[in-house]
Amino acid sequence: MLACALPVAMTSTARAQNLPTLGDTERAELTPVMERKVGEEIMREIRRDPDYLDDAPLLEYLNMLGGSLVDAKPEVRGEANYDFSFFAVRDSTLNAFALPGGFIAVHSALVLAAQSESELAGVLGHEIGHIAQRHIARMLGQQRQDMLIPLAAMLAAVLAARSSPDAASALAIGGEGLMIQRQLSFSRDAEREADRVGLQIISTAGYDTSGMVTFFGRMQKATRVYSEVPSFLQNHPMTTERIADMQARIRSLPYRQHVDSLDFQLIRARLRVLQDDSTQGLHDAAAFFDDQLAQNPRSQTAPSKYGLAFIALKEGAADRAQTLLREARVAVKATPQATTAQPTFEAIFDSLEIDIRLAAGRAAEAAKLAALAREKFPLSRGIARQYANCLMAEGRNGDAVIYLRDQAQLYREEPQIQDLLAKAYAAEGKQALQHLALAESYALNGGLLSALEQLSIARKAPDASFYDNAVIDAREREFKSEWNEQQEELKKSKKL
Repeated sequence: MLACALPVAMTSTARAQNLPTLGDTERAELTPVMERKVGEEIMREIRRDPDYLDDAPLLEYLNMLGGSLVDAKPEVRGEANYDFSFFAVRDSTLNAFALPGGFIAVHSALVLAAQSESELAGVLGHEIGHIAQRHIARMLGQQRQDMLIPLAAMLAAVLAARSSPDAASALAIGGEGLMIQRQLSFSRDAEREADRVGLQIISTAGYDTSGMVTFFGRMQKATRVYSEVPSFLQNHPMTTERIADMQARIRSLPYRQHVDSLDFQLIRARLRVLQDDSTQGLHDAAAFFDDQLAQNPRSQTAPSKYGLAFIALKEGAADRAQTLLREARVAVKATPQATTAQPTFEAIFDSLEIDIRLAAGRAAEAAKLAALAREKFPLSRGIARQYANCLMAEGRNGDAVIYLRDQAQLYREEPQIQDLLAKAYAAEGKQALQHLALAESYALNGGLLSALEQLSIARKAPDASFYDNAVIDAREREFKSEWNEQQEELKKSKKL
């Protein structure tokens, strides 16, 4: 089922609070800044989960699609001018959820179940609607003490709800039936409101609004599988009711036909492999792609060959992967998307080819391709990081250090850059700088204690210079101050 953080992340707080009525009084309690802070804390936990899909092409596609929806209706950013972030988690259930402060997740199964890009856009538009209407802030905003007290429960519920609906329900059950009923009523209003806003967003962005209805119809069938979930824990109105409401709204919106991008097809193929990369999972994915080629050779050749190439890479067959990827590129030339200027799907192909050449031990070729790809797609963070890996694979560790230090200055909130920088420093034998970079990475991921430990190791390194120690001392003071603030905040929330 579709859910914002109300049902997915917030259900567990029902036992701790009465739900607010909608209005400005509640909005004033939880500021947009605090809302973002809570969202960032939750994201730090989610990124540590092994089912968080930290896959650059996937993340870039989701953020490109989600970003186009936000750009179509800039007012959804609200007074805080939220920087929306879209990501995926590995899960076999059809679900999506929004977190405080502009973070939106989709389950891998949901993306695979979407039969058109408009359907996926409808899901993201719905979740953007939840954030735009500040439904989570309303949930948290009734009492000052409720801002931080539920945080641990939210973290637990976010992760538990993905892997086990029963576990999530257990977190929600505290004996206060009336409070749960009030939450249910509130979330029904929120879901209707998110539907309305979502339809407006995807219509303005040029997507087919009927895709939202068809996808909800498919979800209605899927929820029958989960019929054991009690009706009072269904955190949104009956799907039939929502479909009827959306159909009525669509009649007043202009019809727009949207042709799926090749990016959508390629990312779905890639995600099918990422969904289960066990031996059996890869075998099943290969069978699926073979079946697609047999049934729809004209429309499915490119994505299916791409998926098979990705499987071959996972299995260590780099030469076969190269052949399949070449066949996928040839198949693309016959598609309408290939005529567009600098099509974005080429970045998805280039990214896989770089990985294939690295796996085949052709580091110089990979570096050359990565350099060209960086020029074509300067905003691709995945390709930027691949370029650094290519430099190190080629033995150009000094060049990698120079490049990554520049990247670290430009993208200060990107822990992956610090991880690569630590790797490059290690290859150069620079121990103090290696552990300094690791400290920055841990801090960006919310692991302040681990960051402080890395600083301690850096200080003891035999090559730590006077300047290095000055930097270590400064960062240590900052990390300790931030840690103490967090502990004080936690103590205050417990007293309340």
